[in-house]
Parts: sequence; structure tokens; C-alpha cells
Amino acid sequence: MIKPFKFKQFTINQDQCAMKIGTDGVLLGAWASVKDNLFSVLDIGAGTGLLSLMLAQRSHAELIDAIEIDDNTYEQCVDNFEKSSWGDRLFCYHASLKEFVNEIEDKYDLIVCNPPFYSEDYKTDNEQRDLARFQDAMPFEHLLESVSKLLSKNGIFTVVIPFKEESHFSNLASNYKLFQNRKLHIKGNPTSEIKRSLIEFSFHESEIITESLIIETERHQYTEDYINLTKDFYLKM
Repeated sequence: MIKPFKFKQFTINQDQCAMKIGTDGVLLGAWASVKDNLFSVLDIGAGTGLLSLMLAQRSHAELIDAIEIDDNTYEQCVDNFEKSSWGDRLFCYHASLKEFVNEIEDKYDLIVCNPPFYSEDYKTDNEQRDLARFQDAMPFEHLLESVSKLLSKNGIFTVVIPFKEESHFSNLASNYKLFQNRKLHIKGNPTSEIKRSLIEFSFHESEIITESLIIETERHQYTEDYINLTKDFYLKM
């Protein structure tokens, strides 16, 4: 039995979802820029609904839409939305990104995505998990082209990707006039390599602000930076 994951202001059930709550998602939801005048948010590949719920907690955005293609995950995401304090602002579409782009005319002030990463050539026997984890379910090119159509003129797109994919992803983004404005490099501990890149893009070129974050100094000894970023969410922070 997979227990619900309790945060300070909401609880997430995840027993029907291929990808469970992870550090990547929490960091992305906590780090994404939330402007005072933020009206609309889109969460691409919502999974449990974590990012949407974090952004509902952090902002006054009136419209927070999510897209989820997997049947069971979609049902659970909707249920997590309905059980939260912000159910009237949260809506999940059961659709692929391609279907959504073709049908929706709205533009979003903030788009967030924790996309499938694994571009390696192997698959497991769990088709649902593969769909959530493998890049061929949502190729970077398809993601970026879609974002370029859905993002408002002054909007922000924020994503988490493996550090080794950062240059490739950013080069692809530039083809759609999406430019890096801010990024955060994540290391598990002081001696480990950079594992993840959180990157903020917009249609406006600017000097790129690059910061780094170390999660823990040793096992379960979290850094002050990590605590400060996540303390509004994790129960024990």
C-alpha cells in the first residue's frame, strides 16, 4: 500500500500514478517564478498534480490548468485537485499535449513541466511507468514547440531536466525564440556532480542568472538553501 504524501497545506494520493512524488518536482514547484499579476498557469504532464497544487498554494492565479494523458493518473490528479483547498482554481484535461495545443486557444503566463527524461534505449515491462519516464512519450522538440504556441508574450516557461541535456535543450528552445533567463544547478551533496538543471525561459533575451543548490551535506542533513526553498511544503522542514 502506497501511503498518501502529506505536505503542509495539501495531501497527494499517488498509488495510481506511475511516477511518484520526487525531489525534482518539489524543487521545480518551489523555484518557479510567481509574479504578483500571475493569472494563468499550465502544468504539462501533471502526474499526481503536485506542481499545480504547489503553484496554487504559492500564487493567486485564477486559472491553473493541467494536462495528463494516462487514464489512471488523470483520475488521481483530478481527485487530488478536488480534495485540496483550491479545487475551484484547478482543472485537469485528459489529453495529449498535441491534442491540447490543437484545441486550446488560451495563452498562459506560466508553464511548468517535469518532463520524461530517459532517452536511453531500454524499456521495462511496466508500460505506464515507461510512458511517464521516457522522453519518446514527450520529445523535447515537441514540448518546446507546444510551449512556444501556448506561452503568453511575457510569459515564463520553467522546466527541470538532466544537467547533461541542458545545452541540447536550450539550443532546441532557441529555435522557438525561447531564451534562458535563469537557471539553478542541483547537486545531491557537495562532492557529487550536477544532476539536474532547473531552467526558466521566456521570449525575451536577458543576461542569464545562474545559481546552484546542494540538497544535503550528508545523508538527511539538509542544507539551509534546500530547507529555505522547500520549508513551505515539507512537513518536517
